[in-house]
Amino acid sequence: MGWRRLALALALLVWAQFPAGGQTSPSQQTNAERDKTTPLAPRMVTDEVGRHVEIPQPVRRIVSLAPNVTEMIYALGAESRLVGDSDACDYPPDAQKKTKVGGPFTPNLEQIVALKPDLVLIAANSGNRRETADALDLLHIPTYATNAFTIEDILKSIVDLGDVIGATEQARTVTASMRAKMDQLRTKLADTKPAHVLFVIWQEPLISIGRNTFLADALRLAGAESIIDTRQDWPHVNMEEVVHLQPEYLVFAPDHSSEMATHLAALRSTPGWRDLKAVQENRVAVVSDAINRPAPRLIDAVVELARQLHPEAFANAPCGGGASHANGKAR
Repeated sequence: MGWRRLALALALLVWAQFPAGGQTSPSQQTNAERDKTTPLAPRMVTDEVGRHVEIPQPVRRIVSLAPNVTEMIYALGAESRLVGDSDACDYPPDAQKKTKVGGPFTPNLEQIVALKPDLVLIAANSGNRRETADALDLLHIPTYATNAFTIEDILKSIVDLGDVIGATEQARTVTASMRAKMDQLRTKLADTKPAHVLFVIWQEPLISIGRNTFLADALRLAGAESIIDTRQDWPHVNMEEVVHLQPEYLVFAPDHSSEMATHLAALRSTPGWRDLKAVQENRVAVVSDAINRPAPRLIDAVVELARQLHPEAFANAPCGGGASHANGKAR
């Protein structure tokens, strides 16, 4: 299992002291394409952790320190303005060609400064640290943070980010497409009973998800609910408790799905795991690791998960999103 899920478990601890919610202030000129030659007056906005940020206009040079934000930038059609991103920014493939500025936890500030960004984008729930934002503030480099706890938050982040960088119409198009897929999925699952699942973020130690995370919200949209009901965002789970609760399905979102067949075979001989009926009966859902990122691709991953948990709801017609990458799905 890759490091991204561990980053999920650590990120909110770092940013917990920030209030949630973000709002962009009204502006007479939000489209950076209106004037490519004459600088405009800076714009004051409030980001999603409640920080007041003065952003130069137009925003021509962007650095992203979070994979989900990088995905948003590409979805908004602003990739030509992305001059640098983090080592973890691997999707779409073109993002790997951008100038790298270090990891999400410890970016290289000198490299960021050298790129002369108008704006640095970070994500409070995707591995970036508050100290990074503070350091960039001292260097007079504007930093805007996203912080999504629900799918609605993700949609709002896309709209707000589009407004901040001057891609308002693109943001509306992206979120409209996401909402259409969500509405179609809800219709398909209207008569289904939620599946009780264990979402495995990390196996050793066993880490799952709490009720107030965007992943818990993703599960609900996919017609599922976690057997772990806690306010902790990324709880450490006792295997004995899991055996007692007996989830109907195990859900994995690996970095490398090609390795899952071997991994699942090993679970059948692993103490604790081998006592789960879901393991014995091969009721395991394996979905794209896109579900781990609060970004546009999340919805396709949710649809993918719903197909595996409720195949009967998809028997007659396809429902948006990409093809399933399930391994070991019981029929």
